[in-house]
Amino acid sequence: MNYRSVFVFFLTILSLLFLKCTSNEIVENGKIYKISEALDALIEVDQPIEILANGFEWSEGVVWDKENKYLFFSDVPQNTIYRWDEKSGLQIYLRPSGYGAENPNGVELGANGLYFDNENRLIICDSGLRRISRLNTKRFYKENLVSEYHGSKFNSPNDLVINSRGDIFFTDPPYGLEKLNQSPRKELNFNGVYCLRADSTLLLLSDQLSYPNGIALSPDEKTLYVSNSDPENAVWMAYSLNEDCTIDSSRIFFDGRQWVSEGKEGLPDGMAVDKFGNIFATGPGGVSIINSYGELLGIIEIGHPVANCTFGDDGRTLYLAADMLLCRIQLKTIGLGFVQ
Repeated sequence: MNYRSVFVFFLTILSLLFLKCTSNEIVENGKIYKISEALDALIEVDQPIEILANGFEWSEGVVWDKENKYLFFSDVPQNTIYRWDEKSGLQIYLRPSGYGAENPNGVELGANGLYFDNENRLIICDSGLRRISRLNTKRFYKENLVSEYHGSKFNSPNDLVINSRGDIFFTDPPYGLEKLNQSPRKELNFNGVYCLRADSTLLLLSDQLSYPNGIALSPDEKTLYVSNSDPENAVWMAYSLNEDCTIDSSRIFFDGRQWVSEGKEGLPDGMAVDKFGNIFATGPGGVSIINSYGELLGIIEIGHPVANCTFGDDGRTLYLAADMLLCRIQLKTIGLGFVQ
């Protein structure tokens, strides 16, 4: 008898019993604030926010599998990737999702950001293993794509986005390391933004952000957006990209420092972009809806910190990873990459 397999099976069943899955529960304190009349074209201000499941420690990394119609997301502290769909509900997809053994020197051992590449393979920000991985679903193991820069291990890759050529852009803050920047296990003296090009060459795009976190691309793939989850410098940056994935220039795209000073919960984090270039940016106060000119159109507030979001279904549903919750809200606009 394989006692480890039996133990994992019962652990899986037990963990699901502590998760509450729902289909009709609504966020009681949810509210959509309209800042600009332009918001009316994107979302109804009285649209309810539905709770799909709760009981997580810190949900993250939501991504929609267009081919198979599944939603995937991470619970980073619980070292788990979940799969959800309307028919089957919530299921554990991969556990452990990151580090496979006890690691007392780490705090975010599981997978974080998730994304499907152009061949519909799941690419993982493997925070605990300090690398970018690709899930081989035939043998169900993770292949290491890149784990170091100039011979030094990454800190703890956090979020990623992939362009139409297959280039992988990702952030590498120190959140997976105990004591963060002061960790004795930290091998790089900066927190970086990188591009792993389709030809497997690795580029350091920026070492200037204190805590680079969420990352997204504009519809024309000429602008890279990166959030900085630093309470002292809570901003979203915009980088102009060249054809070879190098950066031409940078600017502050949106400034959230005032919200932090006002005590709004959360910091700049994950993002999703619609086909018109509007950005749904998680951060202080919920999800800020910002147009491509950096103008705030509205805010989705649910009463909990929101770590990440993604478009799903036919592209008109926004899924939210919000602390202990998995939520969704219906939109008028459509996500980037969905056929209208």
